[in-house]
Amino acid sequence: MNDDPVDFENTVSYLFAQVTTGHKNRLEKKMNEIGLHSGQVFVLFELWKKDGQSQIKLANSLNIAPPTVNKMLKGLSDSGFVVTGRYEDDGRTTRAHLTRKGIEIRELIEDQWRELEQETMANLTETEKLILFQLLGKLHDNYFGKA
Repeated sequence: MNDDPVDFENTVSYLFAQVTTGHKNRLEKKMNEIGLHSGQVFVLFELWKKDGQSQIKLANSLNIAPPTVNKMLKGLSDSGFVVTGRYEDDGRTTRAHLTRKGIEIRELIEDQWRELEQETMANLTETEKLILFQLLGKLHDNYFGKA
């Protein structure tokens, strides 16, 4: 065991935490501009892939707790982006469905997402962008397993 003090500011974990905090703050700001919270957009991403998913399936896909998804769905429902309900095939399961508003907001989200992506990658060469994407993919696999 090494007893030397850790120089936290000179570790990858410190820098990564700083970058992810900054990125999350920018994402939150961009989504707030169109009336969403940053976490809600990921629920919409999943519903755009397959509408009518259960709360449990959404939680598993997003790697977050079901109560957190429930809170996000409530906010999306209150804002008119989704409707939730229990269905005859399984009365215990709550499913979320996009409304017209939930479908139509996609274009605005995509515009904000493109701006965020451009801001994030502004100072990188094409090679650096490719390497960063590959490295982040590996880090993602470290935390969540292979996609």
